[in-house]
Amino acid sequence: MTNRATPAFDALRDACAEIGIDARSAEPIRIAENEIWRLPQGVIVRIAPPDRFQSAAREIKVARWLAGHEVPVVRALHVEQPLERGGRVLTFWQEVPPHRHGSTQDVALALKELHGLPLPDFDIGRLDPFVRVPERLRAARTLTGDDRKWLTSLYEELVERWNAGLPPGLATAPVHGDAWPGNVVRLERGGRLLMDLERFSAGPPEWDLVSTAVRTKTTGAVAEAEYNAFCDTYGHDVTTWAGYEVLASARELRMVTYAAQHAATNPQWRAEAQHRVDCLRGRGGPRPWRWTGIL
Repeated sequence: MTNRATPAFDALRDACAEIGIDARSAEPIRIAENEIWRLPQGVIVRIAPPDRFQSAAREIKVARWLAGHEVPVVRALHVEQPLERGGRVLTFWQEVPPHRHGSTQDVALALKELHGLPLPDFDIGRLDPFVRVPERLRAARTLTGDDRKWLTSLYEELVERWNAGLPPGLATAPVHGDAWPGNVVRLERGGRLLMDLERFSAGPPEWDLVSTAVRTKTTGAVAEAEYNAFCDTYGHDVTTWAGYEVLASARELRMVTYAAQHAATNPQWRAEAQHRVDCLRGRGGPRPWRWTGIL
């Protein structure tokens, strides 16, 4: 049974009252850093921490901008948003019809379409491959002090290399920021849909492409033949680019610190978090490392 006394539900109730939606039948879908709730009217509410107002506002504008360019994308509800209530930031979305994770081909097609768009005439921010990594490192309490020190050193080295500038590559474009099959879904009625625009920004398209490359070369989640088809569809193989190692290492670091952060509050992920650290530190043998998904 849902605990209706939580601060997040209080914020949800107050925000829904303002826009004329009944929140009494709201049910949680996911309770994590960002909470996801479903309302019976086919509305999904995302509840974020208080420091996310600007990013939430940008996400709403981006969703509407993409829809204006006829990109199949999750739709923001036509209400004044985001709303800030009870120390939470709330955004309202149309519920996505029945769907499943997309394929790597779906991701390639979505990225080819996205990267071909002009940059919007409003500020979408610049890509930051390291957003929240320091917070995750501080939260990684199950790791030894030596492992955390090593990861911090790696983080600082990669930030320095990023700030020094990447080798010449593809032209700056709108980038999704977290392009994987869970965010490019396949609808049961046909077609695909782009979801989760929190990391949308302007940056090197290679960052989006690196996600699938890492799932092939680092974690082994994508077979080589599947990756080759991905490259053929998009028209570029990011692993041949001189800057690949920097962005791939940044993506790996994000995956390691994400697992370590969750391991601090979920004992079931401690072994996986430690395994990922061990792999980066040379204790796990050669790639691919067969990492198990978190959450």
